[in-house]
Amino acid sequence: MITLKKIRVGFRLSAIGSQPCGRLRLRAFFNLRNSQLAPLIFFTYSVIYSTFALAQTPLDDQQGRPLALDQFQPRSQLVVPEHHPQHPKFSAVDVHVHCRHKLRQTPDALDEFVRLMDHQHLAVCVSLDGELGERLEEHKKFLWTNYQNRFVIFANLDWQGDGKTGEPATWDCLRPDFGHRMAIALTQAKAEGASGLKVFKSLGLEYRNADGSLITVDDPRWDPIWRACGELGLPVMIHTADPVAFFEPIDRFNERWEELQRHPEWSFFDEKFPSHPELMTQLLHVVERHPRTTFIAAHMANYPENLEQLGKWLDQFPNLNLDISARLAEIGRQPRAARKFFLKYSDRILFGTDGPRTADRLNPHWRLLETSDEYFPYAQNQYPPQGFWNIYGLNLPDKVLRSVYSENAARLIPGVSQRLAARKNNSGQTPISGPPTAEPN
Repeated sequence: MITLKKIRVGFRLSAIGSQPCGRLRLRAFFNLRNSQLAPLIFFTYSVIYSTFALAQTPLDDQQGRPLALDQFQPRSQLVVPEHHPQHPKFSAVDVHVHCRHKLRQTPDALDEFVRLMDHQHLAVCVSLDGELGERLEEHKKFLWTNYQNRFVIFANLDWQGDGKTGEPATWDCLRPDFGHRMAIALTQAKAEGASGLKVFKSLGLEYRNADGSLITVDDPRWDPIWRACGELGLPVMIHTADPVAFFEPIDRFNERWEELQRHPEWSFFDEKFPSHPELMTQLLHVVERHPRTTFIAAHMANYPENLEQLGKWLDQFPNLNLDISARLAEIGRQPRAARKFFLKYSDRILFGTDGPRTADRLNPHWRLLETSDEYFPYAQNQYPPQGFWNIYGLNLPDKVLRSVYSENAARLIPGVSQRLAARKNNSGQTPISGPPTAEPN
């Protein structure tokens, strides 16, 4: 009779090297009191060893090995005309910049960014991280002590308040008077110089009710906030959802598979999240219920994948506008449809970058909007950050460029037109001399 107590078999796995494709060493140790099981044990060991060895084989296209998708870096052989504008044809207003988070309230970083703005012909930027109360005052001091004519500031709501992270029942937004109190706070923020309200995608994808369910974008509890923005003349920059692919399975059919493999935390393909269409519906409910409030849907409303549908929404809701921030890849891969879209809705689209960006991150914007170049990279990253493809220029006419670059922002966002006029009349702050050096961390 053979019993397991008479057999001692073990496997020990240890890494060799620190690289992702580093080899693994599988060691086995045996203590057999019955040699009849030896063939079975050695067979099991060989299968496991082979599996680990195969899993750790580098897919680098060397010595006949296959190539991993994340190592695929093709070099185009196309010979076509190229243009590399180093700044926009007309001065631009960047309506989507995160100065608090990316400049870290550091004066030197701010000086460097203003130097880049001068170099890149960015006349005004909209900082979307103003917050409220003392935090707003702190951000105003940071930006406006030396550069008030270069920045306008949007406020943000504090949904959590003094509540505990992970305990939504304690959050301020679940108190009955939250909407009313935030309306009052926005009135004060406008008096202190705020030009709008920025709402992040956490509304709809993160913030929760006391029972654990997600708070929806169109929850009637927030109507006093949207209504107040309309009455105060404060536009609402709102980020709802994310790219369509982020709500699909991370499988071989997902066109952003490579990106999502590197950032699986960006995926919302889970029953605990609403679908992309559900989030779009929530956003449109809010836009429809508040026709006197101006909404700027960030990132092309996170639906540049369907410009036809996006155009129908713009036709239906005159108070809905778009910014192009961080969506060059989506716009530029459909140049004919995108050009028609920009021509038709030139008064509804605003320039934005999701910056601050360095010059090499800004220049593809000018190339996309101003040239007819074909099949060029939209970023210099080792791996394209938002889709494994190249883009094409739209070659927009001057009238459209002026609208997108600055005129729409001047019309929709309080404080922008005054700053543009001051800069045009050379009555703003003196630009910092010298070219920019590096992007703030």
